[in-house]
Amino acid sequence: MATIRVFPQPWAARAAAKREDTLNKIRAEWRLSTTDLVKAEKQRDLTGPFIQQFLHDDEISIISKDSVQLVEDIKNAKLTAVQVTSAFCKTAAIAHQINNCLHEIFFDQALERAAWLDDQFSKNQSTVGPLHGLPISLKDQLHVKGVDTTMGYIGWIGRNFGSDPEQAHKIESQINTELLSLGAVLYCKTSLPQTLLFGETKNNLVGETLNPNNQNLSAGGSSGGEGALQALRGSTLGLGTDIGGSVRIPAAFNGIYSLKPTPERLSYRAVANNNPGENTYRSTIGILSTSLGGLNLLLQADLSCKPWLKDPSVVPIPFREDVLKEYEARANPDGTANGTIPLKFGVLWTDGVVQPHPPITRGLNMVVEAIRSAGHKIVDWNPPAQEVGRAIHLAFLKADGAYDIHSQLNLSGEPLIPDLRKSFKLREPMNLLKYQDLTLQGLKYEADYSDYWNSTAEQDGQIVDAVIMPVAPHAAVIPGKYYHTGYTQVINLLNYSVVVIPVTKADRLIDTVDSSYEPLNDLDRMNWEAYDPEMYDGGPVGLQIIARKFEEEKVLSIAKIVVSAMETSKAGAKGTVTREGNQIARGA
Repeated sequence: MATIRVFPQPWAARAAAKREDTLNKIRAEWRLSTTDLVKAEKQRDLTGPFIQQFLHDDEISIISKDSVQLVEDIKNAKLTAVQVTSAFCKTAAIAHQINNCLHEIFFDQALERAAWLDDQFSKNQSTVGPLHGLPISLKDQLHVKGVDTTMGYIGWIGRNFGSDPEQAHKIESQINTELLSLGAVLYCKTSLPQTLLFGETKNNLVGETLNPNNQNLSAGGSSGGEGALQALRGSTLGLGTDIGGSVRIPAAFNGIYSLKPTPERLSYRAVANNNPGENTYRSTIGILSTSLGGLNLLLQADLSCKPWLKDPSVVPIPFREDVLKEYEARANPDGTANGTIPLKFGVLWTDGVVQPHPPITRGLNMVVEAIRSAGHKIVDWNPPAQEVGRAIHLAFLKADGAYDIHSQLNLSGEPLIPDLRKSFKLREPMNLLKYQDLTLQGLKYEADYSDYWNSTAEQDGQIVDAVIMPVAPHAAVIPGKYYHTGYTQVINLLNYSVVVIPVTKADRLIDTVDSSYEPLNDLDRMNWEAYDPEMYDGGPVGLQIIARKFEEEKVLSIAKIVVSAMETSKAGAKGTVTREGNQIARGA
């Protein structure tokens, strides 16, 4: 007979109590009225003016700055850590009330920390470290002492390390310890989907996190709360994780930047995870930011802690300033080629399985035009079939038959959310011999992809420096219609280094339906028929720039050149001035 488990409290009641407890941690003066909450529900775009109506001018000034400027202003005594932390705590509090993007709030702890940092600065006339006073948000996989880590599971409420009650609230992730040593302020943990293995952010704890730019759309996943919070300027810098696109998808969907390093570049020690024993293709700590400078700031700062000394899985590679400068030297500050060797880019327009929607194709064309106009090289990218790599990677994600997922659900009796019931139905785990064969298939695919990359030097003697491709076949997606994650998953199989940059937004007047397109297959048809210019209007479009393993500094430098080239191109597209001084428009 099957054992019937009796739980001390129904899972839904536990979830409701947790939500109420979280709201009660928001200061009374930061709580919104029922009228404001109803207004937010009906508002399409929550960013910019909408959320700013709840803030004072000095707070808007602070949250409008990016990470590098904030640490400089604190270092130069233009701002205090308390001023900055208070502004971001208040904005995050409002963001959560209108957007459902937080799992954990510890603002009081953060403000105490900020006051201590200000006191240290006053006494020593110097900062504690390169992140002194900078608020950093965290995906709810990272453990903070004294704070829950639920990872979206109801059974984890009251704990911060899975099911061991002896360790509850005593564990701190190594990378958090490093951030604190560098002067950072930790203040909140952001929402993620049940299981982590989902391109949207939904769970039984807080419900769904929608896209602040367009509430018809999803914030993405699995670091969706991070993406949404940053879109609302409740954070300029945060940590997420990525095993199938989980920092890249939210960045692209929310109009921000992200860095997915190769696994083992940053410490994953004492970080919660789905099926943590699957380490053939590991999840990686990733960074999300409102600026490229923020990505660089955190990577460089954290590597200065030499994380490999405490986490033996981290490869001992310090931050390589020389690599950064080597690639920056190949272009002028405006992104144009400077007479040395121009950069060479591969462009993947489609993976041959699911055709990108019109906004994505337009975004690709915008970037390609900017790069080409800047004097750099563009070639089409036709690697080994990406669907092969995606299928191998997906098999690894499901190798345990969803045993770990159901073990966590069974702690409270909560069900799988409807979106995941089919994908993660309990199955027999993959047997060892099949797993080993799958590993060999993965290694072969990596080798074939590498061989193709090397072959790009055959025509002109120059190898491709980086590849540009979609993050997804659509802009920030309509909930329930994310059918194909192949554009990100294959990069996890390859363990490549990736930066995501925002490019544009879907525009119903420009990105019209191409009624002549004939879908390649049923999956392609589903995706193509899901495109609705009105629904997608205003949805952010981001693209990924890809380098090879452990090339984080290289890809950050190249991304900076691409962004500069795009800014130059946009400035030129606004018009030229005739001899009479009249502006001639060149189009949108």
